[in-house]
Amino acid sequence: MIGKIAWENMWFKPLNTVLSVLLLTASVSIISVLILLQKQFEEQFSSSMDDIDLVLGAKGSPLQLVLSSVYQIDAPPGNINYLEAKRWMENPFIASAIPLAYGDNYKGYKIIGTTPEYISKYGGEVVQGNVFQKDFEVVVGYEIAQNLGLKVGDTFLGTHGDAEEGEVHEEKPYTIVGIASKTGKILDNVILSNIESVWNMHDHDHDYEEDHVHDHNHDHDHSHDEVSSLEGKEITAVFLKFRNKMGIVTWPRMIPQNTEMQVASPAVEINRLFSLFGVGLTALQYLAYGIMLISGISIFVALYNTLKERKFEFALLRVNGATRLQLLKLVLIESLLLCITGFVFGMIFGRIALYFISLSSEAEFKMAFNPFEFIWDKEGVLFLMTLLVGVLAALIPAIKAYYLNISKTLANA
Repeated sequence: MIGKIAWENMWFKPLNTVLSVLLLTASVSIISVLILLQKQFEEQFSSSMDDIDLVLGAKGSPLQLVLSSVYQIDAPPGNINYLEAKRWMENPFIASAIPLAYGDNYKGYKIIGTTPEYISKYGGEVVQGNVFQKDFEVVVGYEIAQNLGLKVGDTFLGTHGDAEEGEVHEEKPYTIVGIASKTGKILDNVILSNIESVWNMHDHDHDYEEDHVHDHNHDHDHSHDEVSSLEGKEITAVFLKFRNKMGIVTWPRMIPQNTEMQVASPAVEINRLFSLFGVGLTALQYLAYGIMLISGISIFVALYNTLKERKFEFALLRVNGATRLQLLKLVLIESLLLCITGFVFGMIFGRIALYFISLSSEAEFKMAFNPFEFIWDKEGVLFLMTLLVGVLAALIPAIKAYYLNISKTLANA
């Protein structure tokens, strides 16, 4: 009964109610989006750099090197000489080295020249077809195959550079020989070939002999022919995994001093990015809590004003047998109903907002977010905070209702 009266009281002044609910909805949706964004953003970034101790690449911004090679987000700072990089890749300190060579894209998706280890590094496998072996054979990421309707046996033409509108390489089509499994990581949004494909595509000075291209072995054959054929060849970056921690400590100083290259630590650079990202998120969270505070004040003003205008009605309720405690509960329930309504709408609109953020970030950065995830601990705290706002806003009006002087109120009516 009290709940029903509280619900009707809520709509006694619909404009006040709508304003309070809107403010709460705005604050809750902003906070819930930030909670989800931060968790999923950090998870995706952390999982992608597993098993990479350092990234070897051209001198420039270390963060740019990490973003471009590990996350495919930025343009790389430049290319490095393959033979020079190979010497470091074969160092006894190194447990594994995965080279990357960029050059082209297909409909905005990067074509990366690399080794089959790249697929297993991201926890993937080829679920349809086989791994690339010859030039211009490619394995396509799961999301690309889904989005573009590609299948094993299809052919396509690469576009030069990162932009979709670049020059199309019409003379050398790629053939899809495999589709990778869904990993939820960068692998889902890239097209992989061998490194020779990238070189061959951009090698306008002299073509490779067919037999060299197809039978190129990866067992580090140091014959004069191979060295001369690799002279001047470039790659973009190398993922390095060390046998012990010693190299991780010494190489960042040693490589820039002795070469035209640098090594960057994904862990260090991404922590730096998180701290910058975190500052922005914290500022937005403060803004959202500010809006929540304003909504609390709005609820308080609305309840206080309706109490003044409806003193007579409250006095009649007392005459008809309502206790002081019931009046107190009536005002509290009205405030809590407002807050719960705002919270529910906030959650719904927060999810809708994250869905659209995910669409644009997937188109721009090939990074998707899940709007249907619930982070019970943080969102539970947010719900309790919303209820607390409701209780605090109702406190003074509820106490005034509790101490309402019936005879004086009815006498003045």
